[in-house]
Amino acid sequence: MSRRQVHEELFTATPERLFRLLHTPSDIRGWWGAATAIVLAAQGGFWAATWGDDEDAPDFITVARVAVFDPPRRMVLEDTCSTSKDGPLPFDAHIETAFEVEQRRGGAHLRVTQSGFPNGPEADDFYAACDRGWRATFAGIHRFLRS
Repeated sequence: MSRRQVHEELFTATPERLFRLLHTPSDIRGWWGAATAIVLAAQGGFWAATWGDDEDAPDFITVARVAVFDPPRRMVLEDTCSTSKDGPLPFDAHIETAFEVEQRRGGAHLRVTQSGFPNGPEADDFYAACDRGWRATFAGIHRFLRS
């Protein structure tokens, strides 16, 4: 058993622009505040980003396989591996993140579904941090699109 989170909002952008910022390294650094981003934007490719001032010892690293790449509608990241300066996650998880973009009146709608969080209390802090993180991330996307 696992739990999931769904975050969704309307953005003032075309679906093509909104989808592009999900997989373009310079955009990822701009809206997500990543120090580095490397993406092979294709089905079977990979998505990787680091955060922190020291590239040799980043604060946080996330790497995932691109399981679905269907521009400008859908991208799914699987086999996610995340670690921090404190080490790997203290639990076994199979996190999947699905990004879905739809044309809507007034812009493009983004839905992010992140699943695979264990139900046990050992994952509660990480689950809550991801919830806060996605809210901040969506605010970052809005700021990035306005700039």
